[in-house]
Parts: sequence; structure tokens; C-alpha cells
Amino acid sequence: MVTLSARAADDSIEKLAVAPDCARGLDWIGKNADWVTQQQIQLTEIPAPEFSEGQRAEFVKKLLESAGLKARIDKTGNLIAERPGSESKSVILLAAHLDTVFPASTDVKVKHDGNRLNAPGIADNGAGLAALVGLARALSESRIRTTKTIVLAADVGEEGEGNLRGIRALVEDYGQRLAAVIAIDGASMEHVTTQGIASQRVEVEIVGPGGHSWSDFGAPNPITALARAMVKFSSVPVPESPRSSYNFGVIEGGTSVNSIPTSASVKVDLRSEQESQVRVMESALKEAVQSGVREENAVARANSDPLKATLRSLGVRPSGKLPDNSPLLDTIRSVDAFLGSRSRLESSSTDANIPLSLGIPAVSIGGGGKGGGSHTPAEWYDATGREAGLKRLFLITVALAGTQP
Repeated sequence: MVTLSARAADDSIEKLAVAPDCARGLDWIGKNADWVTQQQIQLTEIPAPEFSEGQRAEFVKKLLESAGLKARIDKTGNLIAERPGSESKSVILLAAHLDTVFPASTDVKVKHDGNRLNAPGIADNGAGLAALVGLARALSESRIRTTKTIVLAADVGEEGEGNLRGIRALVEDYGQRLAAVIAIDGASMEHVTTQGIASQRVEVEIVGPGGHSWSDFGAPNPITALARAMVKFSSVPVPESPRSSYNFGVIEGGTSVNSIPTSASVKVDLRSEQESQVRVMESALKEAVQSGVREENAVARANSDPLKATLRSLGVRPSGKLPDNSPLLDTIRSVDAFLGSRSRLESSSTDANIPLSLGIPAVSIGGGGKGGGSHTPAEWYDATGREAGLKRLFLITVALAGTQP
């Protein structure tokens, strides 16, 4: 049953959508969704591995400036453009991350396959960045005047070892001015991320004396010790509630097939809906590594120098959750009702983690269209539904920012 307050909110969105200035923005979206897709193709073909997002940031900067915005790149590497409202002390921040998980050598040329666009990073986060650009143009074409200031940011360091450094800097800079934060991440309109998953990323390194595979046979082997540790940790049960996960993402070690390596390392991703469970998993990982080293040292030949292990933190992501009765979530639900869309609430690890952990209203949503194969070379994007995603983003932003006569 629809409550009176919900019905009133839905009516408010309907009135907003038919207002002349807002209608101009929606009309621009309806006529220019293909243009947004072309920008997505171009920016996807600019490599942007973590810590090397500068070239892509410059491209997006030109697009935002072409929409009449003054854009700058801050000391962290974030691209920031402000659309002033009458209340400069109240800000709606929309952020789409620039970086991808792929190294600079990756072939990011977009290939067409029917309705699908195939390329690493085309959806995550080519779709989000393109939606940010489309939103900027729609706001410009609408000539709408808002009460709150709208900040559009293309931020760095969301993926991998970036440790959310871009959004951390943005939240720190805008601080108490932030009324709401929307991370535009990926394509899907089917979910709204309202809970940030806690995570800990750790590098395990095991070092030893090394040697020749024949003459020094019996010396402790860091790779073997690491393998023992990984098998031991993998046998530790992971709870379904709170939902938790781990991943061995990068393994390195050795120099040749006939050399006992002097070192071996693995990068591990630990995640859970509860921060306390991440600490439990980290403790289990430490114990597994120590056990693997002990076992390898125990079977090594006499008088061998023993292996030693170290664990180094690569980044920590805090958790947080948006209340179910948040005005931000109410606005999204009302816009979805107006557009005839349905979305479910979800937990994930995104730029929204940082504001949520500080009690700032925040969500992560997709920019429209469909995508799949994220974080793999087979990543793809289909622009079907892009127009609806852009209209959704536009209406949410304008509703949150408030309009002036």
C-alpha cells in the first residue's frame, strides 16, 4: 500500500519532470543518448590503470568544460567541476571513478558486436563516466537553477590498491557541506548500493636464502611455503552471514625454473559486511602464513637459513549503511516509481563506502544500459536502456539539489 507521504513524493517528481527547465534537460537526453555512448567509447580507449588516470581525466575535463563548467584537477588527481547553487554551503556530490583494474599494456580498443561494445573497462567505469558527462550536458541544456551546489567529479583510486584515495580527498575537502553523495559506478539500474562492504587488502611476502635447484636442493622454498599457507587459509570456513569473501589476486616469485626463489608474494582481498569479520579473516590469514612457513622450515635440510614472512596492508575500506528511511533513498524510489523502474538494495565496495562510514547519506548507482564481465578482458556494454538511466540520474540530482524559480 502506498503511503500518503510516498504518493506526495511521487507527485513531486512528476511535477518536477514537466517543469519547462527540467523538461528541456530530459528532452536533450532523449535526443542525445547516442552521443553519450560515443564519448564512452573514446574515454574507454584511453588507458587508466590505477595511479595513472591523468590522460583520461584531461579528456573528461574537456567534455565538462564544453558543457559550460569550470573544471580543475586537484592535487590528488581528481577532476572537479562545480555548478553553483544559491546555497554554496550545501553540496550534492556525484562521482564516477576514472581508474580501471587493467595494466597500461592492455588492449582497450572498443570492438563492436551487434548491440554490444566489448573492451576492458567499457562498463566499469566507462558507463559511469559517460553518465557523468551526459548529466553535465543535460544540466547545461536545461538551464535549470538549483538551490544546492552540484559537484561533478571524476575521481581516482577506486580500484585495486587505490584505497579510495580520490573519494577520501573529496569528502575531506567538502566535509560538512555534503548533503548527499552519489557514486556512479557501472551501468545497471537494477540495484542501489546502500551498504558499503568492509575490506582489507594485504600483501604477504615470504623471503629465504634461495639457491640452485640442484646443488641447493632442500633449501626452504618461499613459493612452497606460500602454497601451503594459501591451502590452509582456503580451508577456513567463510560465513554466509555476514556475507564475506576472500581472493588471492596476484602471485609473484622466482626468477627461473631452475632457481629456488629468494622471495614469493601474494596479494589478498578480504571482504565482509561486518568489519569485525574482516579482522577475523585477517587473523586466520596470519596464522595460515606462519603455519606454512613453519612447515616449510621444518622439512628443509639442516643448517639452512629459515624463511621469514611479512604482511603489509595495501588498503582498508570502512563499512557503513544508509538508513532505509533516508530522504536520499526516498528520492531514488520516487524517481524509479515515476520512470517505472524497479531496483533492489545491495551491498558492495564502492566510492560510497567513505561517506557512508562517516554518516553522510550516500549510494552507488549505475548510469544506465547493461554490462557484464567486469574486471575481465571480456567486459562488455550494451547501451539499451541508457536513456532511462540518464533520465533517472538527472531527476535524482535535480530533486536533491532543489530548484529555484
